Amino acid sequence: MLAVNSPGVVLLGVSTTHGNASSDWTAINAARCLLAFGAPSNIQVFPGSHEPLLLPAKHDPEIHGVDGLGGVQGLPDSQDPRVLGLFATHEDGSRVRALEGMARIIKETWKNGAGPQVTVVSTGPMTNIALFVSAYSNLLAAVEEFVFMGGGVGMGNRSAVAEYNILCDPHAAQIVLNAPVKKTMMPINVTHTAIVTQEIHIQLLSPGSANVPGVFPKASTNLRHTLSTLITFFAESYKSTFGFNDGPPLHDALTIAYVAHPELFKITRHRVDIELTGTHSAGETVVDIWKYRPCDDTWGRNGRNCNVVDSMDVIRFFDIFLEAVSLCDKVTPLNK
Repeated sequence: MLAVNSPGVVLLGVSTTHGNASSDWTAINAARCLLAFGAPSNIQVFPGSHEPLLLPAKHDPEIHGVDGLGGVQGLPDSQDPRVLGLFATHEDGSRVRALEGMARIIKETWKNGAGPQVTVVSTGPMTNIALFVSAYSNLLAAVEEFVFMGGGVGMGNRSAVAEYNILCDPHAAQIVLNAPVKKTMMPINVTHTAIVTQEIHIQLLSPGSANVPGVFPKASTNLRHTLSTLITFFAESYKSTFGFNDGPPLHDALTIAYVAHPELFKITRHRVDIELTGTHSAGETVVDIWKYRPCDDTWGRNGRNCNVVDSMDVIRFFDIFLEAVSLCDKVTPLNK
């Protein structure tokens, strides 16, 4: 929603993968959301990896529901022709897969240096991106930056030290971190500060409504109702599982906010690696904050390879988020 409705962000396409739900669910959900949020019809979905590079796939129905969008009401039906029409297809009707779609769009946008570079944003396991990095090294010059939501500095959320997106495919994350391209990591240390409090939830439902403890107004539009149902389910999951009593964190949207408004975030460049073999620490993002490892100035295998977000302007972020909802209200088919 934020990518489609943020001035200055040009969304080129969406690839999907395994993660919170199976890749079949994430692909159809991406198309449902693109339609619901008023995306131009030329923005298409490219289904990607069903499994991590080496590990078996894992999903997280406890937090996100079996379909990855637990409790959400009002989205278009998965068999709606408009939804199915958002999948890129070959002439024979088969769907274009993520690796092919990413390479084609990035190449066409870059135009061998005549066009702009592309920022690749990841809000799940980085399997597709690792495959792109490995198979299309000739296109890495076309990528300005890899921005990913994942990891943590000294903390985890689905193990003692590992964040879920990285834990799902740690080998893919390491491949991306080794790529000679600028990278920015949005860790859970920061996303856990972007809490959808009751006050923010009320403004999402009905702008201008009074903040009365325990009282939520009726949604002023269908879109706002749909977004509220997602946040409500997520709030209950985070309250019961992690003890978040003030509201759920809004993890993934921060990547788009960073691309659109980097001035909202404070970052530090570090060497970051993934623990791949630890009995108790597999999937941990090892952030060398004390600069123990000798590094050069490159972004690749031997360099200080990643910007790590340290903090953010939470108030301004939610102002931008709510502004995007207002813009989306004007274009979404949910309100018609």
